[in-house]
Amino acid sequence: MLHLTEQNFQSEVNQAKIPVVVMFYASWCSKCAMTKPVAEDIEKQYRKKVKFCVVEIEECPKLAAKYGADIVPAFVMFKSGAVKARMQGTIGETILEKRIRELL
Repeated sequence: MLHLTEQNFQSEVNQAKIPVVVMFYASWCSKCAMTKPVAEDIEKQYRKKVKFCVVEIEECPKLAAKYGADIVPAFVMFKSGAVKARMQGTIGETILEKRIRELL
């Protein structure tokens, strides 16, 4: 999963040619630690179709605020630079994969 910052967010997400799933997380968050492997597993299945990225909310508070990541983990899904879906909290593989299929 590509690590995003305020410097590379625009080019990696808003200018991406494929849909992008951004996981907002905190290094201290145990639910984030449980959810990240789920996202990494799904990333392997959709590698050529969807770009998966992560944003650490304490490193990028402006991005977290802009995209409503006040509860972590939070997933924000983009297509053609526009937000298409949001999910917050611990999310299982089935739900995350369903939302990704809808994004495609």
